[in-house]
Amino acid sequence: MEEIRLQKYLAEAGIASRRKAEDLILQGKVKVNGHVVTELGTKINPEKDEIKYNDKPIKLENKKVYILLNKPIGYVTTVKDQFNRNSVLDLVKVKERLVPVGRLDMYTSGALILTNDGDFVYKVTHPKHEVDKTYTVTLNGIVNKEKVSNLRRGVDIGGYITKPAKVKILKTDNEKNLTRLEIVIHEGKNRQIRRMCEAIGHKVVALHRSKIADIGVKDIEIGKWRYLTKKEIDKILK
Repeated sequence: MEEIRLQKYLAEAGIASRRKAEDLILQGKVKVNGHVVTELGTKINPEKDEIKYNDKPIKLENKKVYILLNKPIGYVTTVKDQFNRNSVLDLVKVKERLVPVGRLDMYTSGALILTNDGDFVYKVTHPKHEVDKTYTVTLNGIVNKEKVSNLRRGVDIGGYITKPAKVKILKTDNEKNLTRLEIVIHEGKNRQIRRMCEAIGHKVVALHRSKIADIGVKDIEIGKWRYLTKKEIDKILK
């Protein structure tokens, strides 16, 4: 087997995304043949070299797994949480070591993919691939057409102007003073939807990711999951 970069090997083994794997290397948590390695350009031969993370041997899984979860509110999407909060990995009991593809904050529900395929994680989360994510957002207050236009063009979320988004009003409730929007973006900035809505002067009451690409979770009970089909995987990568 040809040599590959250490962070790519860790990602393919399901330890973390490639970017997070780089952090683990820099933190001195990875050993190659008994020696701590902190250089990101390090290459290894998986058939000859012994790789350890936190002093535990790491082997590549032959079987690639892709799971679609309908995430409930109250679960974090980190592999390990310093506050011991409930993790999405508690909901998906499989033998493979999985990582979330991107993230949803603790108070957001909906579509989340988990996998042990590091290349898939990289391709889907990298902005250049522009994988659409569809959200249903309930906001305090009545959102007018001008504010919808602002969201469509892009808004400042703290020194960053968001890329153009697809936005439509699903429902307004004057009695309860609420608006429900559908927002489609392909970026993945931290708490982006919430920050976009704050930028137009409205607080998010409820947030649900209904689709990744055109693969939805309306037929999956909240807290449940299913395997993605090959057709769905290929569609996301396109």
